Amino acid sequence: MDEKLEQRTFTLSNIEVRAEGDNVTVTGDVVMFEQLSVPLWGFREKVRKGAFEKSLRKSVVKALWNHNSDLVLGSTKNRTLRLWEDDMALRFELDLPNTTWGRDAAESIRRGDVDGVSFGFEVVRDEWDYDDPSDVIRTLIEVNLYEISPTPFPAYPDSSVDVRSAKRAYEKFVASRDTEKQKAAEEEQRKRKFEAMRKQLALAEMEA
Repeated sequence: MDEKLEQRTFTLSNIEVRAEGDNVTVTGDVVMFEQLSVPLWGFREKVRKGAFEKSLRKSVVKALWNHNSDLVLGSTKNRTLRLWEDDMALRFELDLPNTTWGRDAAESIRRGDVDGVSFGFEVVRDEWDYDDPSDVIRTLIEVNLYEISPTPFPAYPDSSVDVRSAKRAYEKFVASRDTEKQKAAEEEQRKRKFEAMRKQLALAEMEA
């Protein structure tokens, strides 16, 4: 998996499965805006409204069966997958293919065996709130969305890609924060040296 790519998984909400003959359409929410996630790797996370807006206009997004790129369920390119933002959430509408995995997906979602939805993305812009070190909050402001996937595991098991990618994101944030602290300390040290030199020069002028 690309080091820049991340995955998040949530419980499917507002799910609906509609069938007309052999045509089956699934609708639901991918992620609710401003809703804090479960604790990840040292932080919690939320998505700001508008985070997907540019990506939805410019990118092709695929729907995959449990992140398997060999089992494509739909694509925004041919409108078998439709994604949009409203005030509350990123929502989807998916016309499932009349294939083995498409029919399996329809039945598993209808029965509730598959009750999660995951999305793969790359962060363009985010914010970190470190005011409370025991409750660090990351806000996704803009992301590139690549795929969504119905998945049977909506939780965050320790071995999941979700947590591994979250761990990388947190470690990158901590490293950048440590760098900023180091730069601030060096700047403070430089100012103190300059002030000491200024005082010495002022004293020398008085004694002259």
